[in-house]
Amino acid sequence: MTSQETIELSQANILPTYKRFPIVIDHGSGCRLYDPEGNEYLDFTSGIGVASLGYGDPAWVSAVSEQAARLAHVSNLFHTEPPARLAAELVRRTGMSGVFFANGGGEANEGLIKCARKYSHDRYGDGRATVVSLVQSFHGRTVTTLAATGQDVFHQHFFPFTEGFVHVAANDAAALDEALTPDVCAVMVELVQGEGGVLPLSQDYVDHLATVCAERDILLCVDEVQTGVGRTGSLFAFERYGIQPDIVSFAKGIAGGLPMGGIMVGSRCKDVLGPGDHATTFGGNPVAAAGALVVLERMDDAFLADVAAKGEYLRAQVRSWNSPHVTDVRGAGLMVGIEVDTAPGEVVSRCIERGLLALTAGSSAVRLLPPLVITRDEIDEGLAILREAIES
Repeated sequence: MTSQETIELSQANILPTYKRFPIVIDHGSGCRLYDPEGNEYLDFTSGIGVASLGYGDPAWVSAVSEQAARLAHVSNLFHTEPPARLAAELVRRTGMSGVFFANGGGEANEGLIKCARKYSHDRYGDGRATVVSLVQSFHGRTVTTLAATGQDVFHQHFFPFTEGFVHVAANDAAALDEALTPDVCAVMVELVQGEGGVLPLSQDYVDHLATVCAERDILLCVDEVQTGVGRTGSLFAFERYGIQPDIVSFAKGIAGGLPMGGIMVGSRCKDVLGPGDHATTFGGNPVAAAGALVVLERMDDAFLADVAAKGEYLRAQVRSWNSPHVTDVRGAGLMVGIEVDTAPGEVVSRCIERGLLALTAGSSAVRLLPPLVITRDEIDEGLAILREAIES
């Protein structure tokens, strides 16, 4: 099919819940994507942080193909090897104690919230179920994770939202302390707020958060849906901050392009969720888990150090422009936010016209989430296009 034929078929039959760009992606290789007519795009989005190893990685393709031929699905009523090996590897590398597999970020965060509330109910009974999250956070689009999200723009249309969430300003220790009333069971944060604008939390704030949560038996819950699996230059962002959370959610890059998410729990929460407390038909799918094993194997210390270095290089290059149209550059690893003085959506559209795919974050930032395997030459190529799009 031609691009136009695909667009027309999509518009006629798929609900318009996304504001799609008028391009069709047909195939990819490395960090490049192609439409049916052969037009090439350098990808600085990786499917919103999903294609961690880029497109068509030979080892990933081989593992996924072989597992699909062997066993695609059997349900969680039985054991299968790939998710068992994957969970063991996640536990070994993070210091967490157990894993629950889901299908994506919103579902993972639902599991995080349920686990946190049940932990508190098991220990303290009723009346201790409030979850504190941060202004400008984003935790998903289910009714409950929308309530957890600290952005008013999402709190509309779908009333009534789930009760029991309080939002406080990020990096404000006094506001946090005031919010930690006796009914609070958990604090839920993104260490770098992605959709909110690529906004990192300060080390001092995170240190204070970890201390006060430990003192009051409030669970420290970290949403690593976007920051996890190498994106910030460590396997998970909480490692960069030197903390050990009680619950961590993950998704996006874990399976290199296949739907997968989940939560990891620390020792205090390992026995909280029992049979029937939480479930999902497709969670821990063996094909997705086979792909995820390749992703994790690739992310050794050298790989992660290279991601961190490439992120520093990228941000330094943008700062070196001294552009009057760039007011801030921030992020961690290959999760980059560039604050601009014009509508970021217009910048992204101009990038696409020039063969570069980029994203927005918040109301004023261009967001870059390239595949973690991107080269410095490809970074330079993409930044040249981005600079032209910002300056034009």
